[in-house]
Amino acid sequence: MDGKRNTILFKLFGSSVSFMRRCLFSVLSVGPVPNHLAFILDGNRRYAKKWNLGEGMGYRAGFLSLMSLMKYCYELGVKYVSIYAFSIDNFRRRPEEVQYVMDLMLEKIEGMLKEESLVNQYGVRVYFIGNLKLLHEPVRLAAEKAMKATSNNNNSILLICVAYTSTDEIVHAAAQSCEDKWAAIQSSVNIKDSQDGEEKDTNDVIKLSDIESHMYMRVAPDPDILVRTSGETRLSNFLLWQTSNSLLYSPKALWPEIGLRHLVWAVLNFQRAHPYLEKRRKQP
Repeated sequence: MDGKRNTILFKLFGSSVSFMRRCLFSVLSVGPVPNHLAFILDGNRRYAKKWNLGEGMGYRAGFLSLMSLMKYCYELGVKYVSIYAFSIDNFRRRPEEVQYVMDLMLEKIEGMLKEESLVNQYGVRVYFIGNLKLLHEPVRLAAEKAMKATSNNNNSILLICVAYTSTDEIVHAAAQSCEDKWAAIQSSVNIKDSQDGEEKDTNDVIKLSDIESHMYMRVAPDPDILVRTSGETRLSNFLLWQTSNSLLYSPKALWPEIGLRHLVWAVLNFQRAHPYLEKRRKQP
């Protein structure tokens, strides 16, 4: 009897919290709602050390925070969510830690494909962003399977940056642009040397649009807000190309400690700065 009563009370409490959250989001929606939020998931290991948890448990706690935050973002109406899950530089960590993260990543990717997952509940399309060939093969194959399985979802977009750094992305885009341009030049039979006084042929010039068309993040607009937890203000080689006009927010909370209040505060700061950010984006 007590167990049944506790279950009913728990459901009522959950419904009340959900209702209050929807009311809060309705108020926030009066102002501009960010279209794209990006997160640097910093502090998982420090969280585990802080609470004397077993090695790797900080990452699991961080995953639970990620699921909650994604749910809040989609309820608020945020279309794109990007997360910095694993940097190329992280491969330099101890092999045991890297293997643990890869195993956890594989477990959670496979969980995404289950019918009751958050991804399917909210109709989320998943992209894995980065140099995916650096991933362990089972993880890479699972990532490719998840992208294919969610390709018809269009309500929201989740971009998971793994084996990623911004410098690698830029080098990749520049190299691909050069290869494409060289192939176009080689295949053209009508290219002639420009003569003095005539307009120069610019077909061999690599343009900004060429670079951006080969960026890993070309599938999403630039972030409106970039959040890095743990109070750190470094970007750590994440979205350097895309965040020149983004609002930066650095709460002191470790990633597993991040919650609704941090998201609300980030959105309020964005709404306050929105006129200035829009002005900057419209400048040539």
